[in-house]
Amino acid sequence: MIERIPILDVEPVVDCGRWPAKAAVGETFGVSATVFREGHEMLGAGVVLRAPDGTTRPLVRMSEPVPGTDRLTAEVTPDETGLWHFRVEAWGDPVAHWLHDAKIKVPRGQDVDLMFEEGALLFARAAEGVPEARRPVLDSLARDLADPAIPVLPRLAAASAPEVLELLREYPLRELDSASAWLPVVVHRERALFGSWYEFFPRSEGTASDPMGRRAPTSGTLRTAMKRLPAVAAMGFDVVYLPPIHPIGRTFRKGPNNTLNPGPHDPGSPWAIGSEEGGHDAVHPELGSIDDFDAFVAHAQALGLEVALDLALQCSPDHPWVKEHPEWFTTRADGTIAYAENPPKKYQDIYPLNFDNDPEGIYQEVKRVVLHWMDHGVRIFRVDNPHTKPVAFWARLLAEVHAIAPDVLFLAEAFTRPAMMHTLGKIGFHQSYTYFTWRNSKPELEEYLHELSGDAAKYMRPNFFVNTPDILNEYLVHGGRPAFEIRAILAALLSPTWGVYSGYELIENSPVRPGSEEYRDSEKYQYRPRDWEAAEREGRGIAPLITRLNTLRRAHPALQLLRNPRFHHVDQPDVICFSKRRLGDGQVGPDDGASTGGLGDVVLAVVNLNPHHVREATVNLDLPALGLDWSEEFVVTDELSGESYDWRQSNYVRLDPHTQPAHIFTVRRTES
Repeated sequence: MIERIPILDVEPVVDCGRWPAKAAVGETFGVSATVFREGHEMLGAGVVLRAPDGTTRPLVRMSEPVPGTDRLTAEVTPDETGLWHFRVEAWGDPVAHWLHDAKIKVPRGQDVDLMFEEGALLFARAAEGVPEARRPVLDSLARDLADPAIPVLPRLAAASAPEVLELLREYPLRELDSASAWLPVVVHRERALFGSWYEFFPRSEGTASDPMGRRAPTSGTLRTAMKRLPAVAAMGFDVVYLPPIHPIGRTFRKGPNNTLNPGPHDPGSPWAIGSEEGGHDAVHPELGSIDDFDAFVAHAQALGLEVALDLALQCSPDHPWVKEHPEWFTTRADGTIAYAENPPKKYQDIYPLNFDNDPEGIYQEVKRVVLHWMDHGVRIFRVDNPHTKPVAFWARLLAEVHAIAPDVLFLAEAFTRPAMMHTLGKIGFHQSYTYFTWRNSKPELEEYLHELSGDAAKYMRPNFFVNTPDILNEYLVHGGRPAFEIRAILAALLSPTWGVYSGYELIENSPVRPGSEEYRDSEKYQYRPRDWEAAEREGRGIAPLITRLNTLRRAHPALQLLRNPRFHHVDQPDVICFSKRRLGDGQVGPDDGASTGGLGDVVLAVVNLNPHHVREATVNLDLPALGLDWSEEFVVTDELSGESYDWRQSNYVRLDPHTQPAHIFTVRRTES
């Protein structure tokens, strides 16, 4: 049934409320609705938040950004985790309607006495809903309106005094109250929205082979990998992600570069999980024991790092499940178990699970595995290929884990069709890998960010990994160091969550063959020990830039949000310009806000997307998006070089990808 005052098309809503919209603690999100009524009567509207404990927060008034559309908006900010609800309330506003008519009729001498008599009655009624200490403002106004000894125009002006309008905005006189249904918003902890990820293989933190090839490389352990954690923390990362750490099968084990003829010392792919030494709940003996894993987690936590663990629901032919539960797999016509294929690719060392054979048995075992690792300190899981498993399976698992431990997060590694990616976000995955790696031109980036920060942001949060063990984009292969710097800058600034796979900071970009996205000597199939100390000593790589980017991300609240990128016009197709701004909760910047002149926290980036050539351009800024007037001049400070410039609406830039591929500006008003 429609409300007395219609309230239609309320947002954010996911699939008509079947799934809750998403937010994070402290994240401001917009609520909008179409609200109107019959005739010319005035109305008011606002948003009410209901906290998980059932208490409601004060109403936030809505406004109409585009007059005449009846589309009203407001921004609200939940401040704790849990299942929240919101609704839109609307009401007839007789005081606003009286003011509208009085300003037209009274100056023309139409119904003057009657208008003031009706106004006095309205303001007297309005005073009854105002706290007693503030009631005299309206009581006095009501008396003055009814006093014919006071001139007409001063009486009319008094009804529009700022203190009166502000009081009525806070305590409106409401008639014909209407309300939408309560709609759900699940609020997660901050790490679901904001964080920097670092992926590395503990087994590569061992010893390299000797130059003469007389000694094979040896596996690192969880204990030796702990030595890498201080450097990861020093670069400003929040999450360290480990590929599978479980025993690896020997049957059809892959050799270097995915070959079928492994040598005696080749470790195989960590995603070929399971051997006689255990399955998904075990630690590979070469990495250590469960006690070593606990020590790794504890050391990471002491450094301010969370540990994310890979959840890959697949098995090697040697996994205990193959013998104990053959019904969990697909048997082919010749009696063999089907291995994983994505023609023409073949994964002979991996058996996929068949979720339609004993689905309850598989579900209970997977849940047991997840709870096992939660008991050992894991609060984040990176899920391998969730799009190849039933959506209903994930919906159930994520809901039950959330009920047990709402702080546990799941990242979906789903490079697949948009419908599946978006649905995984709707049913409970907290984050998702994206197509960012393949979006390199300005039109591609702008279009993709409009999608991710727009309607999709109410249920899907992107994690902008710049590379993965499977993805070495040709932009990095051919662009060298400038390409690595450019992509890191874009990922770190455009998305509140981003990540790198180990070796990115050393500019590793050799593909196994021309045109391939696979790394040569891929770490997926062999040890890859790196001399980190020598790299730091010799100043190789871009670790200092990564550190600077993560430092800026922590210092600037604007960079911790998803829904706020704004793109600005640049007359050069290889140069992109975007900004992020945050206002709210009295927080106007990373410090006291005085240096920004009340703008809030504003970060403005100009990036040369061409890793080979210098580009010159004119940047034309949407100054209101920065909180500035169109004619205003202001100061920008480059957080990479430290230089400051006087800017205005139109500005010249010159960016050399080999020396300065980007400006990352903070913005403040010119001191008067």
